[in-house]
Amino acid sequence: MGWFSKFINSSIGKKFIMAVMGSFLMIFLIIHLIGNFTLFFGPNAFNGYVKTLDSIKPLIRVIEVVLLAAFVFHIYYGTLLWWENKKTQGGKFIGKYKINGSKQNSSFSARTTFITGSIIFIFLVLHLGTFFWRFNVYDPQNLAENHQYFVIVNEFFQIWWYVALYVIAVILLGYHLNHGFQSAFQTFGWNNKKYFPFIQKTGTVYAIIMALGFASMPIYFFFFYGGNL
Repeated sequence: MGWFSKFINSSIGKKFIMAVMGSFLMIFLIIHLIGNFTLFFGPNAFNGYVKTLDSIKPLIRVIEVVLLAAFVFHIYYGTLLWWENKKTQGGKFIGKYKINGSKQNSSFSARTTFITGSIIFIFLVLHLGTFFWRFNVYDPQNLAENHQYFVIVNEFFQIWWYVALYVIAVILLGYHLNHGFQSAFQTFGWNNKKYFPFIQKTGTVYAIIMALGFASMPIYFFFFYGGNL
């Protein structure tokens, strides 16, 4: 197992694990968005969707543990890579001159990935502390027990600051995903000059769909269900 230990502790190994975990999370976001889109079809559709998930709760709990592990590994290795990059940003010396090519060798989105990821993480904690908490832990109005999940979502999306934070967070998520999508393909070695422009465009389209898709829900509820600024 010595080779494996060396691999995961190497820069490429950390990037590989981060890319694998990130790819898994990107697939989850697609499924999550499709499920949440039932909100646009009214209470019966969304309540029925969540009720169906409740009927397979043991499987959902396993998936949640896997998702948590993916988040932890993605964040952990992303932080390690960011810190290692910060330590080497001093550049190299050529003779008596110090050369720092970090900005020239990386895009703005790459340099701000840690910042956008950190903001998204903070929002994720808040997001779990609202919807997940009300759906699964603390339900003072017994709405979740009576499968009135649509009402819970509607209540949160009437809070102007929560809607604003939600929209800002998913826009940053899209920005984060655009870089992450392309970076994952590069890490896997799928960066052929002939096909990589297509991968870049696909990543941008994916990021836009995710950002607009998730942002559309709080905006829809806030402006069509009586929310006031």
